[in-house]
Amino acid sequence: MTISGNVCEADWSVSTEVNKTTGGYDCRIHVSHCTPEGTFTHQFKHSKLFPTEREAVLEGLREGMAWLELKRAGTFDI
Repeated sequence: MTISGNVCEADWSVSTEVNKTTGGYDCRIHVSHCTPEGTFTHQFKHSKLFPTEREAVLEGLREGMAWLELKRAGTFDI
């Protein structure tokens, strides 16, 4: 059984899915937020493996929220 996580507010959301792999657990992160131009979505895999599912979910949510904060602040444009 794998676990997942989700955190959201009115105009954005971050979700994670964790998979068992050789050496630990990896985490895929999904982000989305509403803009005047429409809904923006992006997904990416966390760069490291984690020893437990719990650590993978929590770090994935942190990474996704940081990514969204930078994107919404205009730090980068995708």
